[in-house]
Amino acid sequence: METIDTASEFAHETVDKIAGAAKEAFGETGEHLSDAEKKMINDFRDFIHDNPITSVGIAVAAGFVLSRLLINQ
Repeated sequence: METIDTASEFAHETVDKIAGAAKEAFGETGEHLSDAEKKMINDFRDFIHDNPITSVGIAVAAGFVLSRLLINQ
């Protein structure tokens, strides 16, 4: 019985260590993704501010393409 308890305790400790390492890794990745998202939004905002006519043209073209793709399905 003592061997089973020791093995169980070891397994729990190992799982806790793995979970902690995964949380740290994904936490850093999540922060990087959040930073990248904020930078991309700021870049889009700056592009739209600097090129309003081009931005409208891109939006119209994208809407046209999406409507053609959705209607033809």
